[in-house]
Amino acid sequence: MGSWPNPPAANPIELVSLSLAASGLAGLMAFWLQRKLKSAPRGSDEMNKLSDLIASGARSFLKTEYFYLSFFVAVFFVFLVALYSADPPTAANDRLDGIRMGGCFLAGAGLSALAGWGGMAVATDANVRTTQAADKEGLAKALRVAFTGGAVMGFTVVGLGLFGLSLFFYLMTINRDEDERLALVYAIDSLTGFGFGASSIALFARVAGGIYTKAADVGADLVGKIEMDIPEDDPRNPAVIADNVGDNVGDVAGMGADLFESFVGSIIAAAALANGDPTLTMLPFWVAGAGIFASVAGYFAVGTKDGASQHQLLFALHKGTIVSGILVLAFVAIIISQSFSDGSTILFGADEDGMPIPVTDTEKLGWKIFSCVVIGLFAGILIGQATEYFTSYSYWPTRSITEAGVTGPATVIIQGIGIGMISCVPPVIILVATIFGCNALAGGYGIALSAVGMLSTLGVTLATDAYGPIADNAGGIAEMAELEERVRETTDALDALGNTTAATGKGFAIGSAVLTSLSLLTAFKVKAEVEVVDITDPVVLASVLFGAMLPFLFAALTMLSVQKAAGAIIIEVRRQFATIEGLREGTAEADSDKCVAISTQCSVEEMILPGVYAVMAPFVVGILIGPKALTGMLGGAIASGMMLAIMMANAGGAWDNSKKYIEIEGACGGKGTDTHKACVVGDTVGDPFKDTSGPALNILIKLMSMISLVIAPIMAGWGDWEMWYYGLIPIAICVIATIFVWKCYWSDTQDISAPIDTTTVKGEEVDEEAAKAKE
Repeated sequence: MGSWPNPPAANPIELVSLSLAASGLAGLMAFWLQRKLKSAPRGSDEMNKLSDLIASGARSFLKTEYFYLSFFVAVFFVFLVALYSADPPTAANDRLDGIRMGGCFLAGAGLSALAGWGGMAVATDANVRTTQAADKEGLAKALRVAFTGGAVMGFTVVGLGLFGLSLFFYLMTINRDEDERLALVYAIDSLTGFGFGASSIALFARVAGGIYTKAADVGADLVGKIEMDIPEDDPRNPAVIADNVGDNVGDVAGMGADLFESFVGSIIAAAALANGDPTLTMLPFWVAGAGIFASVAGYFAVGTKDGASQHQLLFALHKGTIVSGILVLAFVAIIISQSFSDGSTILFGADEDGMPIPVTDTEKLGWKIFSCVVIGLFAGILIGQATEYFTSYSYWPTRSITEAGVTGPATVIIQGIGIGMISCVPPVIILVATIFGCNALAGGYGIALSAVGMLSTLGVTLATDAYGPIADNAGGIAEMAELEERVRETTDALDALGNTTAATGKGFAIGSAVLTSLSLLTAFKVKAEVEVVDITDPVVLASVLFGAMLPFLFAALTMLSVQKAAGAIIIEVRRQFATIEGLREGTAEADSDKCVAISTQCSVEEMILPGVYAVMAPFVVGILIGPKALTGMLGGAIASGMMLAIMMANAGGAWDNSKKYIEIEGACGGKGTDTHKACVVGDTVGDPFKDTSGPALNILIKLMSMISLVIAPIMAGWGDWEMWYYGLIPIAICVIATIFVWKCYWSDTQDISAPIDTTTVKGEEVDEEAAKAKE
């Protein structure tokens, strides 16, 4: 596939020169936007107090989560160093391979965690500034402040990702004794450890953050809205602060780590399929770099006017993605024309006599690859538009759920599930067409580069996604600070838009996850020396079935974890309403710290089992049976995981906005009606769908694919059941983890229907006389 026209340019540092420059620009942009955000006023003392409580809770959770994850990172660092030092996969048997793989793993994990922390820090600072802008300056200014906060996160994520990858790619080429091609191949092999580290942190961050945010959200809604009939984000509700903290640790920190992993994973997948060709190895880095330059211009295109409708708000954000999309294609066209030119022509030129210059095979390949980038970018846009159609209340699908609420919660659930299922059709057709088209143009490498193209403008698309939780927090602060109703109306309009952009972002992430996972699977097949995979082979078919089951197991565990954690929140909220004198009337203050502590503890406990199963699955199948079976398992997981992720994300988004349609537009009688209550139930069911299980599934399929690629050189050439006795080790780890979690966390279930114990608070004695007086 093509060749580099000018050999000196194959110097590794030159291959990543543009990507390093672009990551520097992203850093400068993030710094400038942060300064701009800091210039926006923070509002009253009460607003600042609430914002500080949210920020403190978010920091506390992430510190706890990262503390426990540090043990996981340390264990796998030692494992990878030992594995690759004992059995180096390189032709020269370089014992430094263990240090290289372990170092890349640490870097990927650390930068992924840093991306999540940075996103959380920005969001908890931007929320109160958005509230103040909505109060004093109106919708347009509030949108700009919230979007600026999201943009800081967007440019931080792409800057850290591209800088880390580019730097470690260069470092991995140092002190290589192999020829130029093999040196590049082995450098990319080491970078799979970077992807493994990023994917594992992203999975745990998404799962733990998702459980935290939805446990608090469900607990706050069921007791506050349904049982106590008080508004959303009412300060009397003890779980409201935990709910707002959850927006930052799940929808922001978790999402930041998630999309960091998507971004770097797509680049690694494409580079792994370049087979050491300098031009093809360089291209994903440069396409991603071009996307950063384009995203900077896209940021300045976003804006709206006061009183804008949902359609106008959506278009305001679309302007940023449209501008950045057009520019990135122009930049990539220039890169392609230079990289694949034989020196006689740039683009399709003419000679001195005006006759067309014949296009060489190398140039034809270049333009085929460019077409793959175009296809990937437009596929992402089309998936986003399809997601928007199914989740925005401006369109029929979401409105139909609201209308179904007239007959009660059951029909809301039925209609929402149906909408979620049918919403799988357009993205699947788009992805199938993308795979067919890119495969015909440039094979597996073309498919991989289409994923890079889809994520190339992540700087601005992530900004539109991250702004949603900021707007949601801004509305919560407005409600808790008891600002005027018009302020809440402004933040609700931004929040409803944020639900749609968040669903669009999830669709984007799922689409890129499928393309990236397919590319990683192709690279695994090559590295593991799997020549033929016959679907009629019982070993392969059985593995496909096992792989197709894994996303359902993973989704079930995370859903059950939300229910269990929400139950603990519900008990605590009910207890406080029963025991704190004057809380219901608003004359006493809720103890929000206890709900924050419960959510933190439950989410950290509940992330263990899904994480262990996800990490161990490739080891179990690959080592116990063999690489051929592992290929089948990955294929089944990718197929079922994609469907389930799309269905859950879109159904949850549609349920959420069916409620917003009533609250903002006054549909079906407005707030407080039976229809509204029915849609609140649907929204509550949809919360773990769209913010816990659904988003984590795309990380699941990428993580398993990345782990498989990491261990592929070790199992190269293995036959079926050849090393089955080593496969008993990961099985034993799964069994031990299951027993541990069951005995420590699951066996002692709480009965949320039991009478409230008014004499104890989480095991501590309270004033019995006050409790009796209350009764």
